[in-house]
Order: sequence, then structure tokens, then C-alpha cells
Amino acid sequence: MASVEYKKIGKSFGSVEIMKDVSLRIEDGEFVVLLGPSGCGKTTLLRMTAGLETISSGELEIAGRRVNDVHPRDRDIAMVFQNYALYPTMKVFDNIGFSLEVAKRSKAEIKQKVEWAAAILNLTPYLQRYPKELSGGQRQRVAMGRAMVREAGVFLFDEPLSNLDAKLRAHMRLEIRQLHNKLGATTVYVTHDQIEAMTMADKIVLMQGGRIVQMGSPDEIYEKPNSKYVADFIGSPSMNFLDGEIAAEGGGAIFRAPGVSIPVPAGTAARPGQKTILGIRPNDLKVTGSGPISGRLILAETTGSDVHLHVDVDGRDTVAVVPRAERLQPGAPVSLTVAPEAIHLFDAGTELRIG
Repeated sequence: MASVEYKKIGKSFGSVEIMKDVSLRIEDGEFVVLLGPSGCGKTTLLRMTAGLETISSGELEIAGRRVNDVHPRDRDIAMVFQNYALYPTMKVFDNIGFSLEVAKRSKAEIKQKVEWAAAILNLTPYLQRYPKELSGGQRQRVAMGRAMVREAGVFLFDEPLSNLDAKLRAHMRLEIRQLHNKLGATTVYVTHDQIEAMTMADKIVLMQGGRIVQMGSPDEIYEKPNSKYVADFIGSPSMNFLDGEIAAEGGGAIFRAPGVSIPVPAGTAARPGQKTILGIRPNDLKVTGSGPISGRLILAETTGSDVHLHVDVDGRDTVAVVPRAERLQPGAPVSLTVAPEAIHLFDAGTELRIG
């Protein structure tokens, strides 16, 4: 297996610079997700890793070897594409073993490796079928099998689940992570879906505008987002935000906004008079008889296991995820509470986290 290291990577198309000084190290055997919205640079970075895009500046190393000018076939990588890229006239067996055939491997070796991959991916009954005779999930597993038989040091996944329905995506998330655990391969996975990132990654690398804005474990990024952008992107439903300011009270500090008055945890760096954005995860809000956040119910969405309450707090839609037992009618007054240690504070000017 192999580590991957990006050293001040830059990418330009003509005079347009879309990426600058991206530095990141992916350890041997690590599962890293490049996450972000469309246009953030995640796929471009993956394609540069694969050798499908040139690197304008900086250095890319795989297993300690500089590969900026190395042909894709010589980089010790295997890539799984979004659209599967299977040969429609070849059966599953031949699709999986095609790269080995091109490499002039013996028929016995090809058979052994294809059957090994098919057994891991539950494809053995389908080896003599054509891609058109398979479901979307089965086709994706064929693409994964084709990558597996190459025994590459680095696996690259380019949004491989975006063409699947929700139930199949959940199943394939499990299969890809289990495959990673079995093979121990270094994996770089690109997605815009934060659920995929949170459930699969050892480390998430969140990108915006061609740069890395935060990296860390899923728990680290969820619990301590370093900016409003990160806080808004990670978590479902999205974090609630309220604009206000810090005020001194009783030897401590509170966050104040219309309809809101919440104590700030001791030791927080926010200072009285500072314009601040308060962030609260919907799951951290509780309905109470009298709480520091007050508003009126707009809508109650029942999701099955719980209810999403949309509460108008001074004109801002604030979502609380509560048990199904909470039965409220639209227009009813609602009081919400949150534990002070569960709030997130961001500077209103920079939108960076206040420690």
C-alpha cells in the first residue's frame, strides 16, 4: 500500500487559478474523503492524483515517489468512476479481468484474481452476465472489482454512488467501507454528500473555492467546526444560525438576540459587545415550558422516528428535532432550550469559530 502527499498543489486553466497551495498527507491505509460543493476543486484534485489532469504547481508524491510527470498506468493507483465505465459487450468476468489481460497475465492468474474479487463483492453468480443485465449496485461492484484485481496501492473513488437510489447508496456505503477494511488499501473518495463522508471516512477534508478549509475526523469536524461554512455544510438537518451579540451578565456572558438569551460557557473568548453568530444543531434543541429561545411553530414534519419542528424565531426558521410525542399545532408558541456547552459561536465579521 502507499501514502499520498500533496505539497502546495496548484491548478490553473490559462490565466484562471482554481487551486493554490493545497497541502495534505494521506497515510498508508487511511480512508480519506474529499468533501465539498460542486466547483470546490475536489474532483480536480482527484484527477490530478490519477494523472488525468496536469499539475500546474507543487508536487504530488505516492509512496514517497514524485509522480507529477508519471503516466497514470505507472502510478500504482486504481480508479472507480461515477458512471461505472464498463464495457457493454463484455461479460462481468471479462470486465473485471480486462486490465490483467492487457498486462499479459496468464489465464490461470486472471481466473484466480477475478474469482477472488467476485467472491468478496458477491458477484460470483453474475460473472457470465453482461452489464445491461445487472442492477446499478451490481454494476458499481463490478467497477470496484476491476480496481481490486489490479492490487494497487491507492484506490480513487469519484462520486461512485451518485447515480444510485437512496436505499442502495446506504447499502453501497457499507460495502465500500467493508471492502476498505478487508484490503487495507489507501483510499481517496470524492463526494458532495456529507452523509457519505461522515459514515465512511477516517478523515474528512472539506474544501471550498479550491482550498482546504478544515480537515479532521468526522467527530472533530462535527463537534468543533472552525467556521460557519463548515458548520453549515456538516450535519443533517443543517445547523441553525441566529445573529446577535455578546452581553455581560452576572459576572459571566450571554448571547442576546430578539427572542433569544443563552448563557455562554465559561472560558469562551467572546467579549461583551461582539457581534456574533450563534449556531445550534437541531438535535440539541429541546421543547420546554419556558426556555431561552421563543417563537411560533411554522410547520411540524414527521419523519417516522422523530419530528422536525420549524419554529419562527424573530423571522428566522429554526429547526428542532424532537421525539414524536411532541404534538404541536402550527401557530402555537414554542419555547426551546439548549445546553450552553452545545452551542457554537462564530464571529459575525470573519465567520470563524470563537474558541
